[in-house]
Amino acid sequence: MVVTGATGTLGRLFARHLVQRHGVRHLLLLSRSGATAPGADELMAELREQGAEPELVACDAADRDALRPVLAGIPGTRPLTGVVHAAGVLDDGAIEALDPARVDSVLRSKADAALHLHELTADRQLAAFVLFSGAAGLLGRPGQGSYAAANTVVDALAHRRRAQGLPALSLAWGLWGEATGMTGHLAERDLRRMRRSGIAPMPNEQGLALFDRALALASDHALLVPMRLDLAALGRERAVNGPDAVPVLLRTLVPAADTAQQTSTGAGAARSGTSAAEDARGSSDVTPGALVERLAHLDEPARGRELLKLVRTQVAKVLGCSGPDAVEPGRPFRESGFDSLMSVELRNQLNAATGLRFPATVVFDHPTPRAVAEHIGAELGLDGAGEDAGDVALSSLEALLAAVSGMEADDSRRDVVRRQLEAALVAVGAAGAASDAPTGRSRSGEDPTGTRAAVEERLDSASDDDLFAFIEEQL
Repeated sequence: MVVTGATGTLGRLFARHLVQRHGVRHLLLLSRSGATAPGADELMAELREQGAEPELVACDAADRDALRPVLAGIPGTRPLTGVVHAAGVLDDGAIEALDPARVDSVLRSKADAALHLHELTADRQLAAFVLFSGAAGLLGRPGQGSYAAANTVVDALAHRRRAQGLPALSLAWGLWGEATGMTGHLAERDLRRMRRSGIAPMPNEQGLALFDRALALASDHALLVPMRLDLAALGRERAVNGPDAVPVLLRTLVPAADTAQQTSTGAGAARSGTSAAEDARGSSDVTPGALVERLAHLDEPARGRELLKLVRTQVAKVLGCSGPDAVEPGRPFRESGFDSLMSVELRNQLNAATGLRFPATVVFDHPTPRAVAEHIGAELGLDGAGEDAGDVALSSLEALLAAVSGMEADDSRRDVVRRQLEAALVAVGAAGAASDAPTGRSRSGEDPTGTRAAVEERLDSASDDDLFAFIEEQL
């Protein structure tokens, strides 16, 4: 039996399983690194201890000219009886970020190799031809355009072989719990995103059991999806972010009125007594209608604060932060670690919360949480046009006073507040002088520049408490 990607995490796992569970004795293990791959010697020794006769060859199955002589060299006394194509490369990215080289690396290792294996073994009497695909080709997850395309080719090849009377089974795997060569780069926030989308990590033992079950069903199916689903997470995603947040093929598993959802594995589903809507209750009470209605009763500064809180809350969810307070309003998304996948996720959450339809580039067009909040206000027609400037100023001062009262005495940001207040008081003094004296002098006959100097001198000698007391008096 031939196994491609044999020195990768899944390749090693299934090489052992084929020997231990299925009694395979002759294995032709293919990988690009061959014997130089980390752990290769240990794998070969272990397989031999199990009574197998493995052969490890450095061969890129995507290279037809290299693969042909390797397959042709299989002796007639030990004819090839099966293929397990486990090789693959993952290179996530939004379509706009992909280039021909990135697309080629993914298609080559997964799709090209599968086609070469098909063509070069078509005249062999195989008992099994198993292709490792991925659920991305079926679910259409954001940011996996090239990987989804490669897996779709593999799935289609399985159907084509079956139509030709040849054995074939494509397994569109979900997420493996153990980090593999294709998922080892994922950060914790990436894994959290997948869990929120209902794709639960699958233990090795469960994956191997599903593989065995799939082989038993291979005579009736060209494509199966061994995946662990968390239906409660899917329900929460639907309840909070709307049905569009759930992949189309999974939506029937979490209808809006579903009352019992929990983790499902393989083809079966276990049920609990807690509904997805109940699980989601309290996580977000923001709906588009409620949001607009609430904003309509607020003045402009309060609307701005409400929208900013909304955006910061959604950003915190995407980043996995402790809460909205951990998100700096003026910090660019790129500096916070946003990538294309996270941008799409935030866009989806903002769409669900506001009822608007933003493009996936919204965080690049408006590069900070504050900028996004202002954009939402403008899109909702709540940009503050026509607001009385005096009311806005007083409301802003009121909010500032409330915020400052909660700051620690040694908070370095008090200096920033102080400087802003100094500039504001100078501006207030200058505006008053200008309105009272069109010719450039105040009613008392003093030069406005003298007023500015006096204000600055007074501010320099004032304490923080004096400044905040002054604000309170003016309010």
